[in-house]
Amino acid sequence: MIEAVLEHLIEHGANDVATVFGRAFELAMQIERERFVRARPCEGTSERRGYANGYKSKRIDTPAGTVTVNVAETAGHEGEPFYPQSLERGRRSVRAVMLAVAEIYIKGVSTRDVEAVMREFGRRMPVVDAGQPRREAA
Repeated sequence: MIEAVLEHLIEHGANDVATVFGRAFELAMQIERERFVRARPCEGTSERRGYANGYKSKRIDTPAGTVTVNVAETAGHEGEPFYPQSLERGRRSVRAVMLAVAEIYIKGVSTRDVEAVMREFGRRMPVVDAGQPRREAA
């Protein structure tokens, strides 16, 4: 699968980095699932716990834009459910960026500067009228 991701990158270059990023996420999640289940697909081992149970589609926000990925799922095991760590890390970092931007906006950084930061992360902010008063922090 890594070869397919690299072939896509070679063929489309930086114009389609979001797709490459999404496919890399999927590959990472497959590896995580194999580690969680303690076996490769269709492999019988004495350590195996549960089995791969397909994929579900999920949209995630990345620095390269919003991409749709197939999230690996598991079934047939006891205890803690499988959730790819790579998705959790991404969710936390996006949340952290949004909180940081909100904080700098409240502290009085110009809207233009906040929008520039958000563009760096592939996000758009709603346009704020220059005459619109800011709410002061309580």
